[in-house]
Amino acid sequence: MARKTGLFHYPEALERIKNTPPQQGNLKKRSQNVKGVFKATLGVDLKDKNIVLVDDVYTTGSTADNCAKALKKAGAKKVYLLTVFRVISPVTAK
Repeated sequence: MARKTGLFHYPEALERIKNTPPQQGNLKKRSQNVKGVFKATLGVDLKDKNIVLVDDVYTTGSTADNCAKALKKAGAKKVYLLTVFRVISPVTAK
């Protein structure tokens, strides 16, 4: 995607610092499972940059939210999310 748009690509900007259990089927615990799991790496200067975070599946937003918090803590100005699929819970779907 970065090559097609000409945007910079920082695959190493985030690092998973804790292992977590699989997220599938665990909607209620997702938020706690990913809290404090990601940190921005020191090798990428994010200060005052606008970041587009790309995620394949958006379920509860917990992973994206925690990634965005880590990027902002490292100095990112704004973090936007681009996702391919969104999971709709059968409980909330109408």
